[in-house]
Amino acid sequence: MISGTPAGFGRRLAALLYDALLLAALLMIFTGGALFFTHGAAVVPATAGAWVYLYRAGLVLLIAGYYLLNWLRSGQTLGMRAWRLRVVSDSGKPLALKAAALRVLLGVMAWAPAALGVLWMYVDRDRLALHDRLSKTRVVRVSARRGDDERCRARQVG
Repeated sequence: MISGTPAGFGRRLAALLYDALLLAALLMIFTGGALFFTHGAAVVPATAGAWVYLYRAGLVLLIAGYYLLNWLRSGQTLGMRAWRLRVVSDSGKPLALKAAALRVLLGVMAWAPAALGVLWMYVDRDRLALHDRLSKTRVVRVSARRGDDERCRARQVG
């Protein structure tokens, strides 16, 4: 079980920006692959026909998959690691697939309208964003990585 203090808006936004940089690179690589199939033409209905919908679905699946895989594997994306944040269930346990998928869907809606669903944490009694509350998850600040304390103590003793 993982516990910690609730993550504030600033840390969440910073982690999201880190993740956006990584996702931009992944989306460029994906788009490069799509351009290979269109012989360098823009991926629009005029040049790709109905394949454009498959391309758009691929973009969405890549983004959703990034968050799902990271949250299911470790509870942290790259941006969340940098800012020492972790997403956990209400009970402090790692996320199940259903909770992670619901969090992805609700997270889009929470951030999209001027981050109003995330700013909700300032009026919530538990400091949870709207998508946290609805998906029964929470983002917490975590202390240094496991093993860091032991390495520090070993340096001090040795």
